[in-house]
Amino acid sequence: MSDRQPAGLLAPFSQRSFRFQWPADLATSTAHEMETLILGWYVLTATGSVVWLSVFGASQFLGTLISPMFGVMGDRVGQRRVLCAMRAAYAALAACLALLDLAGLLHPAPVFVIAALSGLVRPSDIGMRNALIGATMPQGLLMGAMGIARMSADSARVLGALSGPALADWLGFGRAYAVLTLLYLVSIPLVLQVEERHARRTEGAITSPWRDLTDGVTYVRRMPVLLAALFLAFLMNFAAYPISGGLLPHVAHDVYGLDRTGLGYLSASFAAGALLGSLSLSATVRRLPPARTMLLAALLWLPLLIGFAQLRVPLVGMALLALVGYVQSFCMIPMSVLLLRMPNPAYRGRVMGLRILAVYGLPLGLLLAGPLIAWLGFTRAVVLLTGFGIAATLAIAWTWRRELLPADAPANERSA
Repeated sequence: MSDRQPAGLLAPFSQRSFRFQWPADLATSTAHEMETLILGWYVLTATGSVVWLSVFGASQFLGTLISPMFGVMGDRVGQRRVLCAMRAAYAALAACLALLDLAGLLHPAPVFVIAALSGLVRPSDIGMRNALIGATMPQGLLMGAMGIARMSADSARVLGALSGPALADWLGFGRAYAVLTLLYLVSIPLVLQVEERHARRTEGAITSPWRDLTDGVTYVRRMPVLLAALFLAFLMNFAAYPISGGLLPHVAHDVYGLDRTGLGYLSASFAAGALLGSLSLSATVRRLPPARTMLLAALLWLPLLIGFAQLRVPLVGMALLALVGYVQSFCMIPMSVLLLRMPNPAYRGRVMGLRILAVYGLPLGLLLAGPLIAWLGFTRAVVLLTGFGIAATLAIAWTWRRELLPADAPANERSA
């Protein structure tokens, strides 16, 4: 099929595989968001400690250390198979939490254990789903498909943020987790319908997974654009996402004095802004240079978080958080497109695995932010984190300026 495809917003749905993958990813993202808020609120209220909340948030990203191996397996056996196995694991762990609560055995200790087990798998989900889109989508539709994928994830965050706390209040913890289990299970047969164009190895080309991983790291090191994008991904996860993600239960409970429903509205504000950003980006995608766009958005995103940390009025905070969500879409979507478009298809899974390794910045940021907040307070801790992020973003732009800044650089090539 030709790379030149219809330019409409819904053009990616002309691909059969995308029509099945989209609802599968939507169900999984919705369940993830509901689970994050339900468990985050449980840990904060059960322990009464922002430090334990930050530890819990960090535990969900343990798998970032092994995410490159998920990329290796995706390149070896196909992203579709790996994604199905991962989502079966989510369903099994969610079912365990449901059974513990229904049996009256729920306690912070098993919650931390199960969250850690989920954290071995869950961070790699977005990388594997993006790699699967890259393996099934013509190049001319890739940016639009990534915009829609991001929109579906943001829509799921809005839906999950509003429905997760409400569902837990209405049905109770155990029954709410039974619903989450069903959402994970629904995604599996949908992913199985995706027709992945997987380049299989010849018999003589079989190597060990560790050799594949080493080859992937070497490949990225030789491509400055990929290296710059991965450093920026790590930085944003370290300095930005902890504030609008894992620390939101602290903001809602201890800064704004809100209940669990208020936490849902706060999270939904960020997600709604991100959804509008994804929609705007999809409508203007062909006119935007990816590398320049992601750098400029990063330099807007971090100062907005400093402004958010100064606020003590919930409605104003929600409005600014929505703007933060809007701007971050213009950083993360072009970054994902670069990481899918620039590498050789044979390395796509490994590149996305390394992209998920960059998410390790998030648990590091959370583990640093918890004690900083307890010591300095929320506002000063945020200023320190984001101030470092601004300086490091400028350093990335300067270090790789020849690859990222020129209008005619391959990294700034517009979509066909």
